[in-house]
Order: sequence, then C-alpha cells, then structure tokens
Amino acid sequence: MRFAAIVCIILSCALPSTAQNQHVSKWPAKDNVYVIHNFHFGTGETLPELNLHYLTLGEPHRGADGHVDNAILLLHGTGGDRRTLLSPLFSDVLFGPGQPFDITKYFLILPDDIGHGDSSKPSDGLHMKFPQYDYDDMVRSQYIMLTEGMHVDHLRLILGTSMGCMQSWIWGETYPQFMDALAPFACFPVELAGRNRMTRYIAIESVKHDPAWKDGEYTSEPVEGLRGAEAMLLIMGSSALQMQKNYPTRAQSEKYVDDYMARTISHADANNLIYYINASRNYNPEPKLSSIVAPALWINSADDFINPPEVAQIICPRVLPKMPKTKFIDLPITDETRGHGTHTHAAIWKDELVKFMAETEKK
Repeated sequence: MRFAAIVCIILSCALPSTAQNQHVSKWPAKDNVYVIHNFHFGTGETLPELNLHYLTLGEPHRGADGHVDNAILLLHGTGGDRRTLLSPLFSDVLFGPGQPFDITKYFLILPDDIGHGDSSKPSDGLHMKFPQYDYDDMVRSQYIMLTEGMHVDHLRLILGTSMGCMQSWIWGETYPQFMDALAPFACFPVELAGRNRMTRYIAIESVKHDPAWKDGEYTSEPVEGLRGAEAMLLIMGSSALQMQKNYPTRAQSEKYVDDYMARTISHADANNLIYYINASRNYNPEPKLSSIVAPALWINSADDFINPPEVAQIICPRVLPKMPKTKFIDLPITDETRGHGTHTHAAIWKDELVKFMAETEKK
C-alpha cells in the first residue's frame, strides 16, 4: 500500500518577474505536495520517497454516477513546471468566467513532473544516481497522485504541451477509459528520432563533455556545457518569423542571445537538464495508438522547428488511420504563431478547443 502525504497552501508567488506575479496572483491556486513511498521506475530502480508538487484551481465535482466529472489535467513541457501554464497567454484566455476552462466550473490540476519544478529531481542530492525516469514513469506517477492522493477517478480532459503532449498520448494508451478527451499540442505520436533526437542529444553531450561536469559531481555548474545546451534549446523553441521581426539588427539579435543565456544559465542545473531532456529517449506510442478510444484534438504549428510540417506529411498518413477519433490541425504560420511556443498562446487555437469541448461534452 502506498502512503500519500498532501500539503496545501495558497499560491502567492508563481512566476519570476513582479509583473507576472501580480498577474498570476488573481488565480486562487492551491499549492500541494503529494508523496509516493517506494515508487518503482521502469528501469527497476526505486525511490523511497517521490515528492510531487501540483497546483489546483476550482473544486472537484462528482456526477450522478459518483465519479469526478470536471477535472482537467494540464501538463507542461520539458524544463517547465506547474506554474508554466499560469502564464497570462494561457490562463487569461482559458480560466476566466465563460471561458473553456472556467475555474468556477472545472477543477484544474497542474503538476510538476518528476525531475521538474519542486518535485523530486537529481539536484535534490542523488545527482546522476537519481533513477533514470522516462515519460511512462511520469504518467504513472500522475495517475497515482490523482487516484490515491486526490481521489480523482476520472478526467474530463488532458491537455498537454510539448512533453505534456507526448504524455497525453501515453495517457490515452495506458488508461484509455480514464479521460473523456485528449488535447495534445506540439508533438508527434511516434518514436522521438531524427532531428528532434539529434538536437536533444547535442544538448546532453554538450554538458557531458564539459570537464567541469565531473560525471555529475560538480561543485559549480559546468557553464560552458550549459551554454551549448541552452543555445540548442533556444533554437529548437524559436520562431524564425518572430525572431526576424523582433530582432531585425545584429546588435538586437546578439543582445537577445546574451540576455537569454544569462537568464537561463543562472537558473539551470546541469544534471536536471540532462535528465529531463533524456526522459524522451524511449518515447514511442505508435505501436499502441489504436488502443486510444478517447477523441483527441491534436494541434501543431507550421513554424515549429521541433515538429515541422514536412515531418507531419510523413507521419500523419501513417498514424491518423489508427486514431479515427483524432482531429489533426497544423496551424499555418501567421503573425500570431510563435513556433513551438504556439502551444501556450491559447488565443490562436482557443476556438478549436471550444468546439472540441462542446463535441466531447457528455449529454
């Protein structure tokens, strides 16, 4: 029997900048900690205590059948945390009265995944001896947290961005009856390979080849390795159109890079970065896609460097026949799209989400 400990406090400070904190504070989010004892990873490794932090907004509701009918799980991307989707670009568009995720109607759950935010991670002390977690471990821990810790036995929707997008497909395969619908944004439901894996591998190897890394037992961050990794992540997540529009001169472009590096490296931990990038190493939902029974709204963006349309042209004809309830949209490049980050700019795809929520509403 797993023992769970839950601690709740009101969220008072969510994002780094003062302006963002003031904006986010209007959402009455509760901050929680859930502890799973003796969590077993897919590698066979065990962690005596797996701490999972998560936020909630709204209150759970049970239908006539006794099952929770208004819970929505919101899953962040690689390197993010439970506060990522409290960004005004996402929350202001979706969480307010009459909006698709109106918190007076829905119970929103935003977790820190394993290795992210305040949840258990290598930098807690184990460094490279921390269990080699993957997306399957993340999804399984989310399920335990929901069912045993929160007593949530059903989800109205899972919306996942980037890494959360990939986790959404795993959720659909592993627990096919647990959710009414899926909304995976910014990923492909196939083995993570090609340029996507290459860029991740480059970032990981950049850190590992820095002599200051010392096999994870560094006393100060391996800055040169982190610079290489963060540079790769910058390019992966960027939009060529927006970068050209916003930084049209050499001086502006270089200043953006310098500021980005200073900001990201000051908050980075090399071991954590290696782990959360490498968690995708064995991701491949394709063989079991036909087991997904929930309808899905799958949205990518044509200016996404990580999931470009030329790759979609190869993958979609292969996978969509296996998922007849899935609608795929590859958003065209516009002044509003933001490359890979389009997944968080909710105004761009909100209308599609509204229609999807209506179509999947149980009568």
